[in-house]
Amino acid sequence: MEPISFRTPLALLVISLGAIVAAWWWLSTPIKLARAPIDPNAKLLCVSYAPFRGAQTPLSPTTHVDAEQIAEDLAQLAKISDCVRTYSIENGLDQVPALAAKVGLKVIQGIWLGSNRLKNLAQIATVVGLTRQYPDVITAVVVGNEVLLRGEMTTSDLAATIRSVKPQVSVPITYADVWEYWLRNREVYDAVDFVTIHILPYWEDYPIRAKYAASHVDDIRKKMAVAFPGKEILIGETGWPSAGRMREGALPSRTNQARVVSEILDLAKRENFRVNLIEAYDQPWKRQLEGTVGGNWGLFDAVRRQLKYPPNEAISNYPSWKLQMGGGMALSILVFGAAWLTLRRRPWTPRLASWIAVGLSATTAGILLGVAADKMLYESYGFAGWLHWGALLLAGIVSPLVGANALMSGRALPTFLELLGPRDGRDQSAPAMILGAALIVTTLISAETALGFVFDPRYRDFPFAALTMAVLPFATLMLLNRPKEGVRPIAEALFAGLLAGAALYTVFNEGSDNWQSLWTCAAYFLLAVTLWRARAGQIPK
Repeated sequence: MEPISFRTPLALLVISLGAIVAAWWWLSTPIKLARAPIDPNAKLLCVSYAPFRGAQTPLSPTTHVDAEQIAEDLAQLAKISDCVRTYSIENGLDQVPALAAKVGLKVIQGIWLGSNRLKNLAQIATVVGLTRQYPDVITAVVVGNEVLLRGEMTTSDLAATIRSVKPQVSVPITYADVWEYWLRNREVYDAVDFVTIHILPYWEDYPIRAKYAASHVDDIRKKMAVAFPGKEILIGETGWPSAGRMREGALPSRTNQARVVSEILDLAKRENFRVNLIEAYDQPWKRQLEGTVGGNWGLFDAVRRQLKYPPNEAISNYPSWKLQMGGGMALSILVFGAAWLTLRRRPWTPRLASWIAVGLSATTAGILLGVAADKMLYESYGFAGWLHWGALLLAGIVSPLVGANALMSGRALPTFLELLGPRDGRDQSAPAMILGAALIVTTLISAETALGFVFDPRYRDFPFAALTMAVLPFATLMLLNRPKEGVRPIAEALFAGLLAGAALYTVFNEGSDNWQSLWTCAAYFLLAVTLWRARAGQIPK
C-alpha cells in the first residue's frame, strides 16, 4: 500500500473547517419579522411578573424579595409595558402595587388559591386591603389561578369564593385557567365580571408548531367568545419558551419565541383584544417543576436582566455564533493534530478510511460543540445538573481527540472488563484509560437519560448534540479497529439492549415530528450497535 501523502489529511481538514463555517452560517441566520417583539414605542398591554432571581423560589416559604429588587424590575418593565399581572401576595409580592404606582404601572392583582382554606382567607384579606389602598393602580383582581387544573378546589367552592370577594372590592373580578377548564366548569362564568383564559400552544395536548401558534390563539379566543357571550375574554397567559425540549413539532427557541410573541401582538392589535404575555423574566425556580422549558418563557433573561430581543437588532438562535464557530474550528484542528502527532510517534501507514473517520469525528464535533455548550448553559440546573451535562459535554470533547489517537495507532475500543476488570488485563496507557473513561461516562448517561424518556419523559431535555459528539468516534473506532475474535461482553450486551429498546419506545412515544427525539434515539441506536459489536479477549485470572 502506498503511503497517504500529507495532502490527504490537509484536504480533509480544509473540508472540515469549511463545513463548520457553512453550518454555523446557516444556524445563525436571523429571522425577519413584520413587527418587533418588544417595541418601546408600542408598549405591551400587560405582562406576567414574578420577581424571583437566582436561587430565590416561592417554593420556600422563607423567601422574601426586597422592595429594592422589585422596584428595579418594575422600573425596567415600565419602559415596555403599561401593566403587570401578579399571582400572589406572598414572598414580598404584596409590595408590588405601591412600587408600581411610583413608575406609572397598573396591576392585575392575583389571589393565589389552593386547598388550604386559612391561607386562602389570608390572601383574600390582604388583596382586598390593597385594592382599597391603591384604587388607581389595581385594575382587576384574579381570584385563583389554575386551581381547577391542579384539582385543589371544586367548581362550586371556587365560584362561592369568587362571589365572596366581589362585594368587598370595587374593581372587576375574574378567574384564570387553561381554556379547556372554562368549558368544563361553566358555573364559574356566572361569578366573574370577565373571563381570563390561558392559551399556551406549546403545552396543548396536541402541541402546536410555532408558525401556527398565533392563529391557534385566535381560533381558541373566538371559540371562547361564542361559548361565553356577553363578557370580555382576556387572554391571561400566552407566549412561547425560548429554550427546552421539543414536544412533537413544537420547538422552543429564541427565534420561535420572538416570532410567536410578534405575531400574537400584531393579531391582538388588528383584532382589538386584550392579551397578557407570560412572562416578564425567565424564572429559574420553575425548572425544578417543569424542566428547562418551564424556566424560559421570559422576555428578559434571568441572569443579565436584559431583553432577549432588543429593538432594531437581528434575532438569531445563536447570537454568539462567531465564538461558537471559532471554538468548533479549534476543536477540529486539535482532532486532526492528535491524529498527526500519533503518526509522528508511531509511524505506519493508516488506511484512508481512518483519516476519513478522523475527519468525520472532527467535523461533527466542530459543528456541534457550540450547540452542546449552549444547551449545557440553559439545561444545567443545580450542582447535579451541571455535573451531569458537563460530564457528557466533556466526553463529547475528549472522545474525538482520543478516538483519533486510537484510529491512527490501530488500537481497538476497550471493553468495560478491560477497563474495570483484573489489573493484569488492563491497558494502562493514558490514551486508552481516557478513551475508556469517556466511553463509560457516555454509556451511563445515555442509559440514565434513555430510561428517563421511557418512565418520566415530559420535562426531560434531549442531549442530541453532546451525545453525538461522544458516540460517533466510538462507532468509527469499532467499525475500523474492531477485534476479529473474542466473546461478546455481558455488560456491553445488556447496555446495548437497554439503549435499543428505550430508543425504539421513545421514537413511537415522542412522534415523528420531534426531530430532537429522532436524533437522540439515532445516537442511542448507534451506541447500542457499537456496544453490541464489542469483543473481549480472555482476561487473565
